[in-house]
Amino acid sequence: MPTGAHLTPKEKQYRYRRRLRRKGLRPVQIWVPDTRTERFAGECRRQARLAARSAQEKPTLDFISEIADWHSV
Repeated sequence: MPTGAHLTPKEKQYRYRRRLRRKGLRPVQIWVPDTRTERFAGECRRQARLAARSAQEKPTLDFISEIADWHSV
Protein backbone atom coordinates (compact mmCIF):
# COMPACT_ATOMS: atom_id res chain seq x y z
CA MET A 1 0.00 0.00 0.00
CA PRO A 2 1.36 3.49 -0.83
CA THR A 3 2.65 5.71 1.95
CA GLY A 4 2.46 9.44 2.55
CA ALA A 5 0.44 11.96 0.61
CA HIS A 6 -0.25 9.62 -2.34
CA LEU A 7 -2.94 7.59 -0.60
CA THR A 8 -6.33 7.33 -2.22
CA PRO A 9 -9.37 8.22 -0.10
CA LYS A 10 -10.16 4.50 0.10
CA GLU A 11 -6.67 3.73 1.40
CA LYS A 12 -6.85 6.55 3.96
CA GLN A 13 -10.18 5.24 5.20
CA TYR A 14 -8.78 1.69 5.43
CA ARG A 15 -5.80 2.85 7.50
CA TYR A 16 -7.96 5.04 9.72
CA ARG A 17 -10.36 2.17 10.46
CA ARG A 18 -7.46 -0.21 11.04
CA ARG A 19 -5.99 2.19 13.65
CA LEU A 20 -9.35 2.41 15.40
CA ARG A 21 -9.70 -1.39 15.44
CA ARG A 22 -6.24 -1.69 17.01
CA LYS A 23 -7.51 0.62 19.76
CA GLY A 24 -10.30 -1.86 20.45
CA LEU A 25 -13.07 -0.01 18.61
CA ARG A 26 -15.45 -1.36 16.00
CA PRO A 27 -17.70 0.39 13.50
CA VAL A 28 -21.43 0.52 14.17
CA GLN A 29 -24.00 1.80 11.70
CA ILE A 30 -27.03 3.56 13.17
CA TRP A 31 -30.15 4.36 11.16
CA VAL A 32 -32.20 7.29 12.43
CA PRO A 33 -35.38 8.95 11.17
CA ASP A 34 -34.86 11.52 8.42
CA THR A 35 -35.94 14.71 10.17
CA ARG A 36 -36.08 16.57 6.83
CA THR A 37 -39.13 14.70 5.53
CA GLU A 38 -42.72 15.85 5.73
CA ARG A 39 -43.63 12.39 7.02
CA PHE A 40 -41.37 12.95 10.05
CA ALA A 41 -42.88 16.40 10.69
CA GLY A 42 -46.39 14.96 10.45
CA GLU A 43 -45.56 12.20 12.92
CA CYS A 44 -44.14 14.79 15.34
CA ARG A 45 -47.35 16.81 15.11
CA ARG A 46 -49.45 13.67 15.65
CA GLN A 47 -47.51 12.65 18.74
CA ALA A 48 -47.51 16.20 20.12
CA ARG A 49 -51.31 16.33 19.83
CA LEU A 50 -51.61 13.00 21.63
CA ALA A 51 -49.32 14.18 24.42
CA ALA A 52 -51.19 17.48 24.76
CA ARG A 53 -54.48 15.60 25.31
CA SER A 54 -52.98 13.15 27.81
CA ALA A 55 -53.54 13.81 31.51
CA GLN A 56 -50.59 11.51 32.20
CA GLU A 57 -48.27 13.81 30.21
CA LYS A 58 -49.52 17.09 31.74
CA PRO A 59 -46.84 17.34 34.49
CA THR A 60 -44.07 16.76 31.94
CA LEU A 61 -45.51 19.26 29.46
CA ASP A 62 -45.99 21.83 32.24
CA PHE A 63 -42.36 21.36 33.27
CA ILE A 64 -41.13 21.78 29.68
CA SER A 65 -43.21 24.96 29.29
CA GLU A 66 -41.83 26.30 32.56
CA ILE A 67 -38.17 25.82 31.61
CA ALA A 68 -38.52 26.66 27.91
CA ASP A 69 -37.67 30.33 28.51
CA TRP A 70 -34.70 29.77 30.83
CA HIS A 71 -32.26 30.46 28.02
CA SER A 72 -33.54 34.06 27.73
CA VAL A 73 -33.15 34.85 31.44
